[in-house]
Amino acid sequence: MLNPVTDAFEAQLRAVLPAAAFKEDDTPYLTEPRGRWAGQGLVVAPGSTQEVATVVKACAAARIGIVPYSGGTGLVGGQLMPDGPVPVVLSLERMNRIRDVYPTENVMVCDAGVILADVQKAAKDVGRLFPLSLASEGSARIGGLLSTNAGGVNVLRYGNARAQCLGLEVVRPDGTIWHGLTRLRKDNTGYDLRNLMIGAEGTLGIITGAALKLAPQPAEIGAAIMVVPSPDAALDLLALAGERIGDGISAFEIMHRQGLDFLVETGLEIKEPFEVTPEWCVLIDVGLPTGLAPDAALEGLFVAASEKGLVTDGVVAQSLTQRDAFWHIRESIPEANRRIGSISSHDISVPLSAIPAFIEKGARVLADIGAFRINCFGHLGDGNLHYNVFPMPGKSRDDHKVERPLIKKAVHDLVHAMDGSVSAEHGLGRLKVDDLERYGDPAKLAMLRSIKDALDPVGIMNPGAVLRRGD
Repeated sequence: MLNPVTDAFEAQLRAVLPAAAFKEDDTPYLTEPRGRWAGQGLVVAPGSTQEVATVVKACAAARIGIVPYSGGTGLVGGQLMPDGPVPVVLSLERMNRIRDVYPTENVMVCDAGVILADVQKAAKDVGRLFPLSLASEGSARIGGLLSTNAGGVNVLRYGNARAQCLGLEVVRPDGTIWHGLTRLRKDNTGYDLRNLMIGAEGTLGIITGAALKLAPQPAEIGAAIMVVPSPDAALDLLALAGERIGDGISAFEIMHRQGLDFLVETGLEIKEPFEVTPEWCVLIDVGLPTGLAPDAALEGLFVAASEKGLVTDGVVAQSLTQRDAFWHIRESIPEANRRIGSISSHDISVPLSAIPAFIEKGARVLADIGAFRINCFGHLGDGNLHYNVFPMPGKSRDDHKVERPLIKKAVHDLVHAMDGSVSAEHGLGRLKVDDLERYGDPAKLAMLRSIKDALDPVGIMNPGAVLRRGD
């Protein structure tokens, strides 16, 4: 049984931490982007790994829960605890130092609180690329991205966050520090503790530092938006692009007309590349070696795809400015979604070949529940769709409180039936604990619980996230 934070415990922390570690306004740390939940807790922001260890040791001794807080951009409630004994909310924002960069090794070592955009810039400054990229990169922090094994738009080429990390520094639930900041690419000395911590969402320890893999900057980059007649055609186009361009494809994003209409409806400033908004289109981004021209590669792809009936229109970026404009369209869709207000949002993945059937069947099962607008978009290249359900014009999500659990269950049941995952890249947090229990393999659940009990026997690390609280 965990205990709540008390005045005496707060005084104990204030006696050993600097004043800068305490926040006068804790409101930003106790809310989440979609406004569905409110958290609770004493917000503490240590400035070093040793200070994190000090906080964790005190919490372990007092049996007080700890909710790690990174950039606050999580969408599944992993960064806040709405009920139960009042915890410590441990923010990593003051741990924002890039410790070392090793260009010849393609490695960067940094604090967990460094913002993703700052990591990208530091890599660029030495002629390298840190390829993890997502809409919240101006506020998301490395520790949270690793803790959720974040995906983003470049997974097709570079992999998830897990694939871009070599080593970790972690404060364990008893306050001891695992010094695992290896820069080695080969190290077969026991269990892979790095990959155990990545994706654990702060339930096994607190990531305080990371050794990140960098990549060469592509010499030539380009993009195109192509209109496809259907998701089936989009998949065939993906295969054709792979045959013609190979590993040069950095991203392959699918967008539905509904998302583009939302951009107009919400007044977001974008320049549509087509006079008539297409029902389906894909954004293809490429990065090629010196001597290869992206525009020529994409134009050749378009011609070949046209001959096969896979595309009906397209625009190849003729400059970096136009490429940025294409990406601005894609990256503005989540903001438009937020302004409209979804009834139920789903971060799902299914096998690539099952995507067209999922989209078709999903529309049918939702029609049995009621009339909704569906914005289906996302990372077609790796099978990850953001499948979001919205009210019809003139209504709000508050008008559909009764239908919301029905929608979520219908979508997730379909995903499970098609051998997919109800959490592709956002994590489980507290939002999807029931889903893990409903759809998870019993043996897997038993193993997860055994790991949690072994590493965090008191249960202080992010109580109620991923696995249900035991109290």
